[in-house]
Amino acid sequence: MIFYKEINNEIEIFKTSFKNKMPIILKGPTGCGKSRFVEKMAEILNIPLIQIACNEETSSTDLQGRYIINNGNTIWQDGPATLAVKTGTILYLDEISEAREDIIVVIHPLTDHRREIYLDKKNEKIKAHNNFILVASYNPGYQSKTKELKPSTKQRFITLEFNYPNQNLEKEIICSETGIDQNNADQLTNYAKKLRNLKDLELIETVSTRLLINTAKLIISGIEKKLAYNVGIIETLTDDNELKISLNDILGLIL
Repeated sequence: MIFYKEINNEIEIFKTSFKNKMPIILKGPTGCGKSRFVEKMAEILNIPLIQIACNEETSSTDLQGRYIINNGNTIWQDGPATLAVKTGTILYLDEISEAREDIIVVIHPLTDHRREIYLDKKNEKIKAHNNFILVASYNPGYQSKTKELKPSTKQRFITLEFNYPNQNLEKEIICSETGIDQNNADQLTNYAKKLRNLKDLELIETVSTRLLINTAKLIISGIEKKLAYNVGIIETLTDDNELKISLNDILGLIL
């Protein structure tokens, strides 16, 4: 069973959106639990999940499918989006703001009353299975102007906002995920709280719950604590030597 701790009624909203066949977009910083939430909902609803990490190299053909040569014959092979539409699957497009424009064109008819995918290479429209739902995610703090989602796309989705959990809940998550003791969980979350509150550090991204979990796993596996923080958090957050010194100074206050 996948561990997930609900924060703001997001499970009920997802269930309601699924029931009403409305697509969902999750927005929030890196490592705050968006992907884990989708995995949990697939488990709760007992339906498969297909996850696609969007990037500049992913094309509409990669999603829709393509003709391939098999034993000398030309046959059609469904892409993951087409497969999800046909079989009634959660199609999760992670970091949709990184997707190419042709990807957005493909998903638009899946996000309104049509609920269909158009395969241009076959000139065929496929209506979505009753259990199909489109879920997307993005990190609003990491978007560039050239990659920002258009309002016309955003307004096609129900939107759930995610953030890092409060300190008590984050400790519970870390302990449940790793089995680490309360004292170490306290230190990890105290360090995260300090870094997240220091806006003048000019970090591109702050420490995520994911990094805290990874660091906890290092500690309980026997890695010396300060080294675990360095390789699990500090070296991951920055390559700037002066900033590393500052992060280590703050760590010294915690440990």
